[in-house]
Amino acid sequence: MPLPGPDARVVELRVPGLIGTSGESLLDSVGTVDVAGDGVGRVIRPSDRLRRPAPGPVLQALGRSVPRTLEGYLWNRMTSGGAAKATWALLFPFSLANVAHWMLPPVPEGRRLAAVLGVLCRGLLRLAALLLTMLLVSQLAVVTLDLFAAQCLAPGSGCLTLAPSWVRDVDGVRMALGVVPLLLVVFVLFRVSSAKWKVTAPERRPLPGKGLPGDQLVDGADTAMLRCVHTVAALTCVALLLLGGPLRVPERTADAVLWFATLALLGIAVLATAVRAHRLLPVVPRMVLLGLAAALAVAAAVVRTPLPVTLTGTDDTVEGIGAALLVVCVLFGLLLIPAALLARPAWATLPRRLRPWAGGWAAAPALALAGLLGGGFGAGLAIALRELVGTRGLRLPESYTLITLLWGAGLAVGALLAVLGFAVAVPLRRARRGIPDVVRLMETHEEDEEEAAAAWARSSWERKYLHRIVLTIVVVLAVGVAALLAVRLGYGSVPTALNPLSGVGVLTLGGLAAGLLRVVYTAATGPERSRHLGAFSDLVCFWPRAAHPAVPPSYALKVVPELAQRAREHLAEPGARVVLAGYHVGGLLAVMSAARLAAELPAADRERVGVVTAGAPLQWGYQRAFPAVFPHDSLARLFGQLDGRWRGLCRGTDTFGGGATTWRHQVTDDKLLGIGYLPDGGVGALEPAVQGPTGALVLGGDHWLPDPMREPINGRRWVAGVRRHADYVADPEWDRAVVLAAGLERADMTARLAEQVPLFEGLLGQPRVREG
Repeated sequence: MPLPGPDARVVELRVPGLIGTSGESLLDSVGTVDVAGDGVGRVIRPSDRLRRPAPGPVLQALGRSVPRTLEGYLWNRMTSGGAAKATWALLFPFSLANVAHWMLPPVPEGRRLAAVLGVLCRGLLRLAALLLTMLLVSQLAVVTLDLFAAQCLAPGSGCLTLAPSWVRDVDGVRMALGVVPLLLVVFVLFRVSSAKWKVTAPERRPLPGKGLPGDQLVDGADTAMLRCVHTVAALTCVALLLLGGPLRVPERTADAVLWFATLALLGIAVLATAVRAHRLLPVVPRMVLLGLAAALAVAAAVVRTPLPVTLTGTDDTVEGIGAALLVVCVLFGLLLIPAALLARPAWATLPRRLRPWAGGWAAAPALALAGLLGGGFGAGLAIALRELVGTRGLRLPESYTLITLLWGAGLAVGALLAVLGFAVAVPLRRARRGIPDVVRLMETHEEDEEEAAAAWARSSWERKYLHRIVLTIVVVLAVGVAALLAVRLGYGSVPTALNPLSGVGVLTLGGLAAGLLRVVYTAATGPERSRHLGAFSDLVCFWPRAAHPAVPPSYALKVVPELAQRAREHLAEPGARVVLAGYHVGGLLAVMSAARLAAELPAADRERVGVVTAGAPLQWGYQRAFPAVFPHDSLARLFGQLDGRWRGLCRGTDTFGGGATTWRHQVTDDKLLGIGYLPDGGVGALEPAVQGPTGALVLGGDHWLPDPMREPINGRRWVAGVRRHADYVADPEWDRAVVLAAGLERADMTARLAEQVPLFEGLLGQPRVREG
């Protein structure tokens, strides 16, 4: 490592996490100004009163003040704000199916069976995603075509009596009111799947053989093909529903010809999706297929005018798509079992808390949840609108009764698990463990120990069991689907004894639909009101399109290369040292950017790069949920390439941001011990944690922060109380982590710095008394 010279300066490039962080909160300043970027990805700095870039606060290192340039990269405009992004809430089931693709276990090299299973699993995922698109369009057709245009606007109907008479009397108007909204939805899906972020940095592909975190996150080559087949499938669903459904041939010759042509086109779309035939569908045939699908939908609307009072194809179409989706999900779950077992040697030696969720099988529950949410959104919307109209006698598909029962049972199971977990298990855990030893090691004030211990107990319980609760609910819902299908096939109807549970499901789905519509409305009214939507979009929009094209474009594909490029610009100055500092998901982006720099920079420049992660869910969530994208050995390799200049700020009270580089923590003889990444790129036992001058316990690459903060420090913003997942920047240990990540001092100097505690006590303005 080059010794810091007199011209050394630190460029701290911060990356925010969730929920549209503002520039002021990111840089902890009263004002910011843009200094680079394209307006979507913005590089900002603190500003003075004239809106000019201002220098950041200096760093205390090497016995002197080191200049610091403070910058931030804001990417929140990619996920929140505006009516267009508000509609992304409707696509959450699609996004969840796309996320399931990235949750698949890695394919071991040289294992042909594992490679075949991987191909089959990815093909089934794409097929399930296609069925989700068809299910959405079909359920919306139930609302617009059947419930609204056919039944509610039928001549003589007592529904919507305020509507003009010509709306009911003119057959073409009724058909247009039912079909045009569906065509608009299909167009919106096509436009969403076409959107992408413009990357201002040079495109760089992962270097072969490097095996660093995030190497697999690239845009798929078959996105255009998927966009085409999903649009074709959506249009054919509209035509099939108008022609009487996929299970019966229409009696009229013209209808029969359209019916056979529609099924043939749908078969081409399904085949192209399953075999990933992007090379078989060049641009011209894709345009031909889209034109044929649109023509068939319009022709079906023409030949079926006037609309009957009730469409006969709604039940067959919706239930047929739902049955096909169920079969695909079951096959996917079965094939994923041997695929996960074949990948198990990659993580068999890891502690249980670092192994993939459900043994690498978590993609199956994720896909099942996507299907359940897709069916629930459509059924909830239809039921809520029927109740809103207030007209009795409007008919919906019989399968919606099963969905209401299913969601009623899901609500009951979820409420039971929540009560047992948060009202029983957490207090018992807290009472059994008392005050954790690590809380005492941090010398937390006695009046804060009870609150801190309760927060530790709750967060540790959630980290251990929260994903298990979700998996349990999904499995219970899946078992409920099988049971209800058996009841339906065996008895022909649902027993009346289950009617109360169906009523609960109606209320649940009605609330689900109303809440979804409210999210879309509030998000469309302004960026500041869309922050609750941003929490979901920030999570699912992280991933590139792979299984489903109609999902928002991945912001990671833009943020990571532009962050790396900005770091290169600063590294062009010989005395500059760049620290990529990320909070929550921003920590993942910082790690991926540092991995790209570590793979591409010469050794002399790489030694001037460091990483700080704060509250990052890398180890707790992303490493376990996405074992092929963030494998354990790749993270250890990156830690070694940075020579330990990866510092992780964490709190035991933070559910999402536990340890980033260490695990197996235990307190022995008043010392915090653990296993973690080593500066040589390996894994092993670490030296006992040393308490630094700010009270944090530094173990390996992790800085365990006292929560609440111990005392105010002159010249720093003070935040009182247990902070859990918030206000990492306000902690005085943040600057210490930046110093270590910049390579101005080494981590093994923490013991020496601990001797400076009396100096810091003087800065605090009040001495700290040690017992004993």
